[in-house]
Amino acid sequence: MPTLRRRLLDLLRGQVNVHDLGPGAAVLERRGDYRITPAGPQSWLVSRGQDGQRPIVPPQGWSRVPLGPAAELLARDDMTPRQEFALHKRAQNHLGARHVVSILGHYRVNCVFDVGANIGQYGRQLRELGYQGRIVSFEPVPAMAEKLREVASKDPDWQVHQMALGREDDTAEINVVHGSMSSMLGPTDFGNTRYKRFQKTRTEQISLRRLDGLMDEALTGIEEPRPYLKMDTQGFDLEAYAGAGKRIGEFVGLQSEVALMQIYEGMPRMAEALAVYEADGFEVTGMYPVTREEDTGRVLEFDCVMVRAEALPKKG
Repeated sequence: MPTLRRRLLDLLRGQVNVHDLGPGAAVLERRGDYRITPAGPQSWLVSRGQDGQRPIVPPQGWSRVPLGPAAELLARDDMTPRQEFALHKRAQNHLGARHVVSILGHYRVNCVFDVGANIGQYGRQLRELGYQGRIVSFEPVPAMAEKLREVASKDPDWQVHQMALGREDDTAEINVVHGSMSSMLGPTDFGNTRYKRFQKTRTEQISLRRLDGLMDEALTGIEEPRPYLKMDTQGFDLEAYAGAGKRIGEFVGLQSEVALMQIYEGMPRMAEALAVYEADGFEVTGMYPVTREEDTGRVLEFDCVMVRAEALPKKG
């Protein structure tokens, strides 16, 4: 794999910026030049600026797939099913993140409420892709919140709050699970079977707050706030959403993990969650798989991106 990468870089030397999506794959983009980003073990995404006219000539055994006037996918012709699966996952993650940042720009979002921030992966990704507005992150698990504060400490417009958001101001117990799967809810039989990490769950007392009681402070200093709500709470998104009350009407868009398979007890299914969001005027702009079973191919959860179309800024 390094040999192929060197060949690509030699082909575009002086014109290439490289951004990783994972081992053995890349996207090439350009600001007048090409950029490469990994998209799987045997694939690269290649994109170029509007003025780029020179086609990419792939090595033997590789195919180019145009993705539009400024991007291409390079992939091996002999990928295994596992490599193909990895390509789809990394490419979808990459395109989903780019879609979110493009929506933030299109709707002139100037404050992102990052609910269920874990150790700051979402906020870092927003910054890497060019979002420059305020980030207000919420993470209830103390160990994760500490790491999150370290990540945000050098960013003057990134606030961190050690708490969960819910329907009421209260204290509660959270089930702490390794990684990013801690939840206010317990796992289902399906969740226990799929994720062995649930067998090492412990509980911690955390603070629970309503979002509407926190918004004024979070938005202080922003002229004409245009907030966006991102939720990744492992089955608790509708509870966090309910805590916004009538102030949900101030959000120009939102992002929520919606479930097709219930990993946690009591988590809403996708149809239920979408009905709530749509009743408040939000409409879907994109659905990106978060988790997919490799054996069956079925999607367990989507990242659902939504906007309030009436909130689109007027031109001019």
